[in-house]
Parts: sequence; C-alpha cells; structure tokens
Amino acid sequence: MTRKQIFIFGAGYSGRAFARANSEAATIFGTTRSPEKFEALRQAGIVPLAFDGTLTPEIGAALRKTTHLVISVAPEDAGDPVLNAIRATIIADMPALEWIGYLSTVGVYGDHGGGWVDEAAECRPVSKRSMMRVAAEQEWLRLGEDIDRPATVLRLSGIYGPGRNALVNLENGTARRLVKPDQVFNRIHCDDIAGALWYLADGNRGGIFNVTDDLPAPPQDVVAYAASLMGVAPPPEIPFDGAELSPMARSFYGENKRVANAAIKAAGYSFRFRDYRTAFDYMWKSGDWRDGEARSPMKR
Repeated sequence: MTRKQIFIFGAGYSGRAFARANSEAATIFGTTRSPEKFEALRQAGIVPLAFDGTLTPEIGAALRKTTHLVISVAPEDAGDPVLNAIRATIIADMPALEWIGYLSTVGVYGDHGGGWVDEAAECRPVSKRSMMRVAAEQEWLRLGEDIDRPATVLRLSGIYGPGRNALVNLENGTARRLVKPDQVFNRIHCDDIAGALWYLADGNRGGIFNVTDDLPAPPQDVVAYAASLMGVAPPPEIPFDGAELSPMARSFYGENKRVANAAIKAAGYSFRFRDYRTAFDYMWKSGDWRDGEARSPMKR
C-alpha cells in the first residue's frame, strides 16, 4: 500500500484533530495564514506552510506528492480561495492525487422549520456564507468528476471538543442559556470529524455525507447538562428575542432543522460520540475538555 501524503488547506481546529488521529505515520502538510500558528501545527504532527491565497513553490512541491487533499477553508466573495489558487495544479500537476475531501457545513440546508433533512434534501441557504458554501461544494464535486478522482463533501454541524465546549464556557463564566421555542441544533465532536475524514479517505469514498450526531437538541439543554456534570447551577434562561447577539450569532438561530446521519453510517462509519451527553460524560470523566491542543492523539 502506498503511504499517504496528506495536504490540508486550512489546518485549524478540525484539521489539527484529524492530524492528531494519524495512526498510519502518513506525512501531513497543512496551511495557516499566520506563521505564529506554525508551532501549534507542528505539535499536531503537521508540516506547516503559509497560504494567503497564493500558490507558493513550497506548496506546489508538496502538492505534487499529495495523495489526499483536504480543504477546510471558507469561500470568499471572489470564490473558493483554494480552487482559485490551485485548480490548474490539481488538473495538471498532482499525479499522485487519489482523493479530495471538502469540509462544508449543514448550514447549506438553510431553514427547514425543525424538520429532518438528509443529503437528498433541498439546500435552502439563508446566509451569504452558506450560499457561497453551496457553490464551493458544487465546484469541488465537479472538479472531482473532471479529473476522475473521488471527491467527498463532509457537511459538519456545530463543532465542539476539548477547549471548545459548554464546560469551558461555564468555567470561564461565558456560558449562556438562550431559549428560542422549538429551536434545535445538531453538533459534532472534533474526534468524529477526524474519524469520518480518515474513514472516507482510507476508502477513497466520494459523495456527500452529513457528519453530525444523533441528537439534535436545544442549546440551553447542552449548557444545563454540562452544569449538572460540574455540580454547578446553570446560568438563567434568556429569551432569545431580548438577547444581545452579533448578526452572525443571530443568523444561526434563523435556521432550524434536524440533520440525519444515516448515509455515513450506511457507508460503514461508527461514531465515537453519538450525542453530546456521551461526549460530555467522556470529557468530564477523563478531564479531556480544557485544552484542545495538549491532548493525546485519538486512536482509530
């Protein structure tokens, strides 16, 4: 079997979780806009490179040997910055490429009034950023067809994990329990993003998959559950209509849906954390909830 060389455009929170789960001794390159983040990438097992939207000689050299390409960069007004920079390289100068994985968002579905959606559901993006995501998804899938390589879109729900969760928010005093009647969200632990990515990459599987938990739930319930584990009183409920929120935060509450994950289960992936309760129980018991970087690698 050929050893993988993986290239991650946008090696942020999810990309670093993916790299920490590397049990194959694969070589992993990853980009960041900020050289100040190079050390965090190295600690996750990533060879760091700077990417500001321009294809550099260093990136080009790594791409020529890349077998698996992962994109975790948000589209911009001018389009997908990675596609804009390397489309020609993918077509003409990546002879080893076997698979493309694009990290997207369940935000592409928009608002479905709390109803269930799966990968066949109509995309009704509400926000501009989600509209751009739909366009980027289509471009990556079309490129995969053009070069006859499997391309996979992973639609992620609300991401949490060590260093980024309600336990941390309760500890630092920033947790709030906003209540909007009948509002629910799905979530996904970063280890299951990593696990799903590795599973799909290992099998060179193409298509669209929702990577999300089994339990869409009101956000205030998650905070209350975390408080119960910590043995502290949950913060008071705050009616959504009177809450002070940024425009982006408020826009999230404008989309209400329950996202199904049957397709990736049918493809053979087994979730490590089926819901937030399972994940929070594990994080609290293990102490693996404070720092998202200083963790032992997840074993696949």
